[in-house]
Amino acid sequence: MTHKLIINNRHFKKWWLFLFLLLLCFPQGIFAHQTPSTIVLLDVNPKTVSVELQLPLGELELAFGHEITKDPNHLIEKFGSQLKEYLLAHIHPMTTKDKPWLVEVTNMTVGKAEQTQSGPYQEITIQLVLIPPTGESTRKFIFDYDVIMHQLVTHSALVSIRSDWELGKTNKEPVKVGVIRVDTRSTLIYPLEVNLEKGGNWWTGFKGMFALGMEHIEEGTDHLLFLLVLLLPAPLVVNRKRWGNFGGTKYSIMRLLKIVTAFTIGHSITLLIGASGWINLPVKPVEILIAVSILISAIHAIYPIFPNKEVYVAAGFGLVHGLAFATVLSVLNLDAGVMVLSILGFNIGIEIMQLFVVILIIPWLILLSQTPVYKWVRIVWALLAGITSLAWILERVSEKPNRISILIQSNYEYAPWGILILALFSLTIFGVNYWIKRKKHTSQYTIS
Repeated sequence: MTHKLIINNRHFKKWWLFLFLLLLCFPQGIFAHQTPSTIVLLDVNPKTVSVELQLPLGELELAFGHEITKDPNHLIEKFGSQLKEYLLAHIHPMTTKDKPWLVEVTNMTVGKAEQTQSGPYQEITIQLVLIPPTGESTRKFIFDYDVIMHQLVTHSALVSIRSDWELGKTNKEPVKVGVIRVDTRSTLIYPLEVNLEKGGNWWTGFKGMFALGMEHIEEGTDHLLFLLVLLLPAPLVVNRKRWGNFGGTKYSIMRLLKIVTAFTIGHSITLLIGASGWINLPVKPVEILIAVSILISAIHAIYPIFPNKEVYVAAGFGLVHGLAFATVLSVLNLDAGVMVLSILGFNIGIEIMQLFVVILIIPWLILLSQTPVYKWVRIVWALLAGITSLAWILERVSEKPNRISILIQSNYEYAPWGILILALFSLTIFGVNYWIKRKKHTSQYTIS
C-alpha cells in the first residue's frame, strides 16, 4: 500500500511538471490579456440618444473583413463609407419590432496606438445619433446590437449611461446598464433593454444644468482667479498713473458691480454662441488665452495699464471664458430642444456661484483697501496670480503639468480656509488701523 502511494505521488509530480512545461510553451498573451470589449456610452436626451462606441481595431478587423490595422491613419479615408454601412447593418435600436429607430453615424476618429503587455492596442471612436419615431420616448427602447460579436463570439459590449438630461446626470461617472454578449448556451445575441422611465423630467434636467454650472465655477480656479485679480484694484483711484488711495465705499461697490456685470455679459454671449454650435474653436488656444487673461489682470493690479477701463477688459476676456464654459455643454451632445434650457440653467448656476464667491471676498478687500497694508496685499496677491498664470500657460502649451500647476491642483480645495484667513486678517488690520487713527486723533485733541 505504501509503495503504491509513493508511485502515485511520483506520477503526480511528473504530471505537474509536464503541465508546467506545456504552459510555458504557450504565448503569454493568451493568458495575460483577454479579448478587449467594446465600450458603449449613451447620452440620453428628450428627443435623441447620442452614442459613443469605442471599438478595438484588431477585433473590428476580424468582423469587418478589411485590413484596417495596417494603415490606421488612413482608415477612415479608405474604408469610411464601408465601415458606416457595416455599423448601420449591425445596430438596430427600436421601441418595438414594428417601430425601428433611425441611426446616423456622425463622426469617426482613430485613436493613438498604445503599447500593452500583450502588444500594441488601438481603437476607433464612433459617434452615432439614435432618433426614435415621432411620438416615441427615448427613455425606453431595445438596443439590438451585434457589432464584432456576430463574428467573434468571445467579444462583448459594455453599455453605460454617460449622461441623462432629464435626470440631471452629467458625464462625470458613467452608470452601467448592461452587457451585450453571445449566449454560450444558445449562441444567440440578445438585445439589451434600456429602461429609464422611472423619474426624470424637464425640471430635473434644468436643476442638473444649474448644479453643473455651480460645480464648474467651484472647480474652475482659473475663471475665479481672473475675476478676483481684476477686482483687486477696483476700490482704488488712480493717482499720477499709480494706484492711489481708497475711493470710498460707494465708489468701490459701483466699480465692482460694473466689472462683475461686464464679465457676466461677456461670457454669457459666447456661452450661448459656443454651446449652440455657431462657433467651434479648439479647446487648447482658449485655455491658453484664459491663463493669459489672468497674467494681464495681475500686471494691471500692480501697475494700472488700463485704468478706468476694467469694465471693457472684463467684457472682452469674458467672451474668451464663455467659450470654455460652452465646451462643458457641447460634450453632453444635447439636442436643440433642450439646449436653450440647458444654457439658461448652466449660466444661472455660474452666476450664482460666482456672485457667492465675490460676496465672500469683496467686503474684506474693501476693508483692507482703507489701510496702508493693502498695497502689499495687492502686490503679493497679484504676483502669486502672475506666477500661477505663467505655470498654466506653460502647462497648456506643452500639455505637461509642472510643479506649480500640480501644487495648485492638489490644494485648491483649501480655498475656503484662505477666505477665512483673509476675513480674519482684514478685520484685524482694519481694527488696528482704526485704533491707531483714533489714538492719533485723541492725542491731537488733548494737545490742542
